[in-house]
Amino acid sequence: MSSTSDPNSPQDRLNSIKAHMAGSNPTVFTSDAVPQAPEDPLFGLMAAYKKDTFEKKVDLGIGAYRDNDAKPWVLPVVKQADEKLRQDPNLNHEYLPIAGLPEFTSAAQRLILGADSSALKEKRVVSLQSISGTGAVHLGGLFLSKFYPRPSHQPIYFSSPTWANHNQIFTNVRLPIKTYPYFSPQTKGLDFTNMLSTISSAPEGSIILLHACAHNPTGVDPTRDQWKKIAEVIRSKSHFPFFDCAYQGFASGDLENDAWAIRYFVEQGFELCIAQSFAKNFGLYGERAGCFHFVTGPGPDAVDTIGRISSQLAILQRSEISNPPAYGARIAALVLNDNKLFAEWEANLRTMSGRIKDMRSALRHKLEETGTPGSWKHITEQIGMFSFTGLNEKQVMKLRDEAHVYMTKNGRISMAGLNTHNVEYFAKAVDKVVRETQ
Repeated sequence: MSSTSDPNSPQDRLNSIKAHMAGSNPTVFTSDAVPQAPEDPLFGLMAAYKKDTFEKKVDLGIGAYRDNDAKPWVLPVVKQADEKLRQDPNLNHEYLPIAGLPEFTSAAQRLILGADSSALKEKRVVSLQSISGTGAVHLGGLFLSKFYPRPSHQPIYFSSPTWANHNQIFTNVRLPIKTYPYFSPQTKGLDFTNMLSTISSAPEGSIILLHACAHNPTGVDPTRDQWKKIAEVIRSKSHFPFFDCAYQGFASGDLENDAWAIRYFVEQGFELCIAQSFAKNFGLYGERAGCFHFVTGPGPDAVDTIGRISSQLAILQRSEISNPPAYGARIAALVLNDNKLFAEWEANLRTMSGRIKDMRSALRHKLEETGTPGSWKHITEQIGMFSFTGLNEKQVMKLRDEAHVYMTKNGRISMAGLNTHNVEYFAKAVDKVVRETQ
């Protein structure tokens, strides 16, 4: 005896629903629309280092200061400022103004431009607190993308190589990007002739991104005479300079020296903008304290011009973050506006930059002492947190696989990752790899 199932039974209805769902696509965001993005190389490197259980592993990837025991260092002056903040009975968690904490942005202006800057005296500077240097670069890129006249679709030029995030930031704000030569693999120094030639041949009115000091990733900076020639070429082509300054005071240990290029351009009457970070020089990495500055050129309409620019920057800021975070800015403002704390901060900067210089000298000495093939003088000629070693990708991967040394594939190392406990181990590992891959 045959029987037919009831199409209205619960099981049949469930099967019908399953069949319907199996044939449908629950999202419009298919892999064609949203492909899987590649892992960020630097953060992937960090993850690999953390998983490694080898006792002598060495982290030379991360761009953050470490003390001689490879530990994060909270600056003593930051601890003092933090204690002052906590003891302030009027401390609250209200919103900051759209442009940020006024006592922070005004102090940041004086720090980067100099208290006696003509641009400040003539009130032709506007500054907005940003989400560290990254946020400042983004805000500047967004403003230029929307308002900078580019009748020929002039691109923004940055150095080859540069900080990896520059590419992504300016691409996201739809500015076309091009590069100018910067690092010479032969000399492991500045490729100045080709740099100037490319900037000179760029379409008139292009945007030129410049690292103010401690170039990332190479550690190679122009001399003051070279900066003057760069300024001449930029002026001759009516280019717009955009300075990225992440290492003031950290590079040389001298705040004035590290701001020299920016101040020179301002003195020469350039209209320009600056992205300023307080992550490295205050150790406020996670607090995201930064500032974006726009300096218009001198002239009878300068105050009106900067007022209009300020109004548009405020609208962009409002739509992006509404209000910047308070804590890091309050810490920096306390230090920057107190003579005693400022002097201690300068001493802390000399401690950090001094240890980095010591590690440069130690590494070069040990490589030369063991007779490692090649010249290693560039290790001490470069400046700041990073050094472009000249090691190629094959050598870098061999170092990682055999010696558990973690560094970016382009041969960049964070000098802050070296210390008196591991510099000899690293030097011997480099010596072995270089000899085996010649």
